[in-house]
Amino acid sequence: MRILHTSDWHLGQHFMGKSRQAEHQALIRWMLVQVEEHQVDAVLIAGDIFDAGAPPSYARELYCDMVAQLHRAGVALLLLGGNHDSVATLGENRSLLSVLNTHLVAAVSEPAQHVLVLPQRHGEAGCIVCAVPFIRPRDVVQSQAGQSAQDKQLAMQSAMEAFYQSVYEAALVRQDQLQQQLGWRIPIMATGHLTTVGASSNESVREIYVGSLEAFPTAAFPPADYIALGHIHKPQKVGGLEHIRYCGSPIPLGFDEALQQKEMLRVDLDATGLLAVTPLPVPRFQPLISLTGNLAQLAESMPLAAAQGSPEKPAWLEVTVAEDDYLSDLPARLGSLTQGLPLEVLRVRRQRNNTPAALPNAALETLDELSPEEVFARRLALEDLPGDLNTALGQRFREVLSGITEVSA
Repeated sequence: MRILHTSDWHLGQHFMGKSRQAEHQALIRWMLVQVEEHQVDAVLIAGDIFDAGAPPSYARELYCDMVAQLHRAGVALLLLGGNHDSVATLGENRSLLSVLNTHLVAAVSEPAQHVLVLPQRHGEAGCIVCAVPFIRPRDVVQSQAGQSAQDKQLAMQSAMEAFYQSVYEAALVRQDQLQQQLGWRIPIMATGHLTTVGASSNESVREIYVGSLEAFPTAAFPPADYIALGHIHKPQKVGGLEHIRYCGSPIPLGFDEALQQKEMLRVDLDATGLLAVTPLPVPRFQPLISLTGNLAQLAESMPLAAAQGSPEKPAWLEVTVAEDDYLSDLPARLGSLTQGLPLEVLRVRRQRNNTPAALPNAALETLDELSPEEVFARRLALEDLPGDLNTALGQRFREVLSGITEVSA
């Protein structure tokens, strides 16, 4: 059984005034070529299919086109809900998807409902999946009065671990049934859309807190042959383990990801378990470049950056200005440096090393660059509060925000 593991597509992302539509169109074309060249049996998107709960119409069109083309190719598709996805939006086409060789798991339900069998191209069972999407607090726990933050974290972790174990036990039952029918062992794969202990993140990932649980322990996963994870945009093994992987996002979703080699993972399984995980490097469909320096240094680096762009597809720039950042006409000066070059400056940061500590980063960022947690944390930092009260307020904010997210989903 050969599976293509990908996640965090964020279809419909509005990136500093720019659409990612052309990149996602190119990504789908590239993926379909890989599916044929590598004879992939099934594609898994492990959450955050869309960037928002109400994606624009062109993002829905791309999504439908991808489903249709994979169906025509005879390839199964498994879609999982992520923290950015709306359960209602994903579920609106469930009946249509079911006849297009596409499995959709948008939200948590009874454990047995999360056990799916993915077929190989010729139709024979190839892999059993414990298909677990993003888990919301209301899915697995009930709040109790008087619980401390630590109690809530332990309760959430225990509930998630118990849910994974229940799904895995149901998968073992299905595995035994298939083995009796077919005469050989069908491998088991598990999924998740969450942060795990030891995972390396980046600033374009908005941290999610499942209840008060900041990271799920690696040891709490069931002993599946392969565990396909989403949410962290940087591809990586978890805890150095070969069989627990984040594939990362297929395109850079922020300038901090500009230097990352994006990839999808080709996962090979057989009756003995995991055979191999092979990264498939994804080409860069839109140049993203971060430059730092004073105006003289930037003047030297701009032509080098321009070599990555073209008149038809200018490179998108994030420019951090040092030393000359006090200049009031900075945008005009940067405009003169990029004039005639296939470059487009999307964000300018001023590196104010000598400003008072009371005004850190204020001029470096706009509100739309910050998550709600970051805005709250910075406002809280202006107050002179005891450490335990600071922690309690932060915890309470995350709980309220989680409740708002659940309602909007």
